[in-house]
Amino acid sequence: MKTLFLCLFGFISSFCFSQQTEEFKNVKNFYNQHRGMLNNEFKKKFDAETNTFNKALITQDFNLFMKKMDSIENVALIGALLKVKNLEDLKKIQNKSLNPEKIGDLSPAIDKEAKFPGGIDALRQEVVNAFYTEGVYTETKTIKTNVAFIVEKDGTITNVKAQGDNFTFNRQAEIALYSIPDKFSPAIINGGPARFHYQLPLTMNID
Repeated sequence: MKTLFLCLFGFISSFCFSQQTEEFKNVKNFYNQHRGMLNNEFKKKFDAETNTFNKALITQDFNLFMKKMDSIENVALIGALLKVKNLEDLKKIQNKSLNPEKIGDLSPAIDKEAKFPGGIDALRQEVVNAFYTEGVYTETKTIKTNVAFIVEKDGTITNVKAQGDNFTFNRQAEIALYSIPDKFSPAIINGGPARFHYQLPLTMNID
């Protein structure tokens, strides 16, 4: 049994580049629509069946179909992640005029940190809900990663980067963060909305 644990630390980012999560929304919407159609078809079949044993078989088939759907969706999300990462790299190349060293020397005054609706606990729950643990392959019982991401001025999550020893855990962590549907309330620095840098340590225990 895989269990996901999260800790959260926030701090200001000196710089970042905008990143879209539309790809992840499209994938989620597509597969959720198909799950809904499958659910309706199986429900009709289940309700029409009178034999208890056959009902159990229908339920078993439904669970198997949904498990396969999760796996197929994960493959699509990996493709979306690669596309987003490529777009991110492209934007970095296009924004060569941005000088990280000079910006890093600044010490802006934080009026308000970026905040997720419902607070840190709600953010943790969203990550757990979006995390596909079956996509993690490991021979060790405990695996960790540290996920850094940017909360943009409009409250969206961008520039997600997981750094840990397990590549599959890193990848699923990045997908989970990009897949969070709700926006943050943006940080306020020097009186105006500003980008905010978060770090999210993740630990998975496998019993």
